Amino acid sequence: MSHRRIAVYPGTFDPLTLGHLDVFHRACRLFDHIIVAIAPSETKAPLFSLEERIAITQEALEGLGNASVKPLHGLTVHFAQENGAITLIRGLRKFTDFEYEFDLAHTNRQLAPEIETIVLMPSKEQFCTSSTFVKEIARYDLEKAAQFVPPKVMVHLRRKFG
Repeated sequence: MSHRRIAVYPGTFDPLTLGHLDVFHRACRLFDHIIVAIAPSETKAPLFSLEERIAITQEALEGLGNASVKPLHGLTVHFAQENGAITLIRGLRKFTDFEYEFDLAHTNRQLAPEIETIVLMPSKEQFCTSSTFVKEIARYDLEKAAQFVPPKVMVHLRRKFG
């Protein structure tokens, strides 16, 4: 019996962007299965509820056989352990993200040394894409947000802002 290599890609995904998808597709080439773990993140006051973000992400990833979407409650490393994952996937867009990701990776290593963190960079076209920017653009010029999100996500942004 072969051992499946499972990775967890955690985040709030509020909303899922093309940058997230770019990192996701890179991770799919490296692992047998990717679990997109969506955090509630009440402190960030998300635009979409946890249930909405799960449904939106499932729609956007529909047809990709090596992915699943689950809610993330508690510590990410505990979630990874419970789901048999060997790796956490993190996206790194710019240098200002580095310090946070560095500290997070080392903290996670202390909590669960058997789980590695891999940082993937999106393509240069997606380097500046962030959920925060997408929400701000959508508030003031909804159709301009379409260039930063998958079409299935845009449907939900139109419902919120249209």
